[in-house]
Amino acid sequence: MHFFKSLGLALMIVVWAVAVVLAASPNPSLLQAKQEADAKGYTFITNHDEIVAHAKKEGKLRVVANMDRPTIRATTAAFKRKYPFIDDIYIEETTGTDAAQRIVLALKAGAAKEWDTTHILVAFRSEYSPYLWNVDLLGMAKHGVLQIPLSMIDAKYGNVAALFSYFQPTAYNVKLVPPDLVPKTWEELLRPELKGRKFALDIRPKDVAALVPIWGLEKTLDFARKIAAQQPIWVRGSRALTSMIAGEIPMVVGPNFASVKEAQLKDRTGVLRYVILEPVPVRFGSAQGILASSQHRHAALLWLEWMASPEAQKIVDETEFSSSIHVRGGLVERELRGKKLSVVDWEHYHDVERWEGEVAKAYGFPKVDAKR
Repeated sequence: MHFFKSLGLALMIVVWAVAVVLAASPNPSLLQAKQEADAKGYTFITNHDEIVAHAKKEGKLRVVANMDRPTIRATTAAFKRKYPFIDDIYIEETTGTDAAQRIVLALKAGAAKEWDTTHILVAFRSEYSPYLWNVDLLGMAKHGVLQIPLSMIDAKYGNVAALFSYFQPTAYNVKLVPPDLVPKTWEELLRPELKGRKFALDIRPKDVAALVPIWGLEKTLDFARKIAAQQPIWVRGSRALTSMIAGEIPMVVGPNFASVKEAQLKDRTGVLRYVILEPVPVRFGSAQGILASSQHRHAALLWLEWMASPEAQKIVDETEFSSSIHVRGGLVERELRGKKLSVVDWEHYHDVERWEGEVAKAYGFPKVDAKR
């Protein structure tokens, strides 16, 4: 009897040991994904715990991000609460073409080695590539190693994630625009009643150009010529919203959604309303990549994963109204849910500047700097 008890205990120990080994070993699909990444010269980490363990040793993070200062403060504090062992964090705010050019020049000169992740301006995407860590974000997200929605990640290179989404509604002064003249589609802007300085239109056509994915270039250019013939009030930037609230402009087509929400908060008269014209042009923003020179690359992986999380996206909505459409329940996703979209996706980003230039010419303008 004692022999059988000992045999049973031994068998239990063997089964337990095998279970531990199996649990600690990557499954075959993970191993295959890692082998495929290795063959392409990409890093593929098969275990999230391994990322955390290395990040604990690093304990530091340096980020260049296209985020507002309140967003930086709030996301940094929340990230530290989640990963208290990464207690030395600094995030530098950057925005605009000039800043992006300075980053690229610093990378080329080898003078940006203190940074772990950098903001990537889409217009310069190819110039960043030699300086980015070839880490397979896409593959790791597909296999659940990283919790990042796949649509956030550059489908071609797999090592950059776009954390925000941008779209342009149409804002109007409820006291100046009758309900029956509020458009619901882009084509309704061509109604005869809206001709002759009845609405403002930005000379940079990022909204109209973003209709190309769903309409095609020829239809978009034809629409651009027709809307220019409506004799709009030509403007540049979001200052037109202030004029609209003051009663100087009835309607503004194409301001950023975040600009509209911020203007609503400042609108003490309550006259600002907005409508989302369909199809809705949607663009990605706040693209981030980890630098090949990063000294804290595992902490950077946790940062990208964190910024893609519903908790971080909620903070983004509270501070700058620009959460990713790919995060269910976020403000942008809720605003656009069920609507017909024209998504400027990763496969289109290299065409955006050309599209904007073509639309600007259709408006009757010389070439517009599409990077501004």
